[in-house]
Amino acid sequence: MSAKKILITSSIFLMALAATVPAAAASRYTTTRHHRGHVRRVAWNPVLKGSMDSMVRQNEEIDRLQLPRIADNEQLLELERTQELVPIQETRALRLNPSLQADKRYCRPWCNQFLQDMSEAYYKEFRIPMQITSAVRTMEQQQKLRRHNGNAAPEVGEHASSHLAGITFDLAKRGLTRAQHAWIEEYLKNMRDQGLVEAAEERRQACFHVMVSDRYTEWREANQLADKIARE
Repeated sequence: MSAKKILITSSIFLMALAATVPAAAASRYTTTRHHRGHVRRVAWNPVLKGSMDSMVRQNEEIDRLQLPRIADNEQLLELERTQELVPIQETRALRLNPSLQADKRYCRPWCNQFLQDMSEAYYKEFRIPMQITSAVRTMEQQQKLRRHNGNAAPEVGEHASSHLAGITFDLAKRGLTRAQHAWIEEYLKNMRDQGLVEAAEERRQACFHVMVSDRYTEWREANQLADKIARE
């Protein structure tokens, strides 16, 4: 990126967006792995660490936007009908897990923008698509999920799942190479440090959990304008 474009992007974005979310420091975790019958301790120290504070921020974002936590399929289908939730389209750069139900392949418009932009950048780098394993959920669905998944977030309260508002998706990490994993970490960390997402690498669920702020649209438009000006 040229110095001219960086200056233009920074100026426009600072005018459009004043608030940012500070990045949380990663903590050290350990896990046990078996190798040829032996047990050894391996450090698990994710760049994108989930926390209760992050979950609180995600719910504060939902409240700021005055979005409903979607109760059931009836409310979900109504939001899809009115296009408050938009379909996540498969492209050369983005795939949806086949197990993801058709009526759950939706998210808020700015979340969809983020998905399309990130997946295209990932495809440009690696020539393979990203895969989404989860998007919008209902409170009813989340309650059922918690019956067999003790790590699932609750459907109510300050730590409730942000999937319930349609601003969150889960990105598969199983099968990623080290380079692909590092690229995703760096991309999401950069967005998090600018206050545009809350992201966490899930340890047991083999995914990255990503909540997208509606501020992403302002940031995106500022960058598109900067691109246009730089080309002129």
